[in-house]
Amino acid sequence: MHKLIRTLLVLALAACAFAQGPQPAQDNPMSTWLRQAYTNNRNNIVRTAEKMPEEFYDMRPGSQMEVRTFGQQVGHVANFNFLWCSQAKGEKNPNTMNLEKLTTKAEFIKAANDAFSYCDGVYSALTDASGAQVIDITQENGRQTRNLRLGLLTLNYGHNNEIYGSMVVYLRMKNLVPPASEPRGQQKK
Repeated sequence: MHKLIRTLLVLALAACAFAQGPQPAQDNPMSTWLRQAYTNNRNNIVRTAEKMPEEFYDMRPGSQMEVRTFGQQVGHVANFNFLWCSQAKGEKNPNTMNLEKLTTKAEFIKAANDAFSYCDGVYSALTDASGAQVIDITQENGRQTRNLRLGLLTLNYGHNNEIYGSMVVYLRMKNLVPPASEPRGQQKK
């Protein structure tokens, strides 16, 4: 977790430095960068879930039972997008089940699309000013904390990116090219 926080801090600082460079004036540089990063990552995750054949949704990269199956990775990312985006919105989490327990490819893809659709509104409405607002967060272990809205949404993006990286391993094990590695002409939005 400390590595993830450090990485997110470096990304945030890099975005600040980039925003202060000689580019044309842009409103809301941090929220604009985060929205674009989230959208690209979101699309890669959904395309990865679509690309994996259903017969491999129960595959684990090894024999250890504590390692999530491919389908559980999709459900996991959906669970946390619902959790963290509902907190960023100040709403009750609309998801009431553990999406890692779904069983079919169609169910997993629907859960991921539903979670990302829910989050899309949060990222679309985000500004640097709204991102600087302090919000109350209940972590998955029940611990109460406070954070900046931008911090929580950056954590969500970083977590999504981490899960995408894990999902890439599953695709590569089946000799499938991950969406972000496809030649530019084959990548879809």
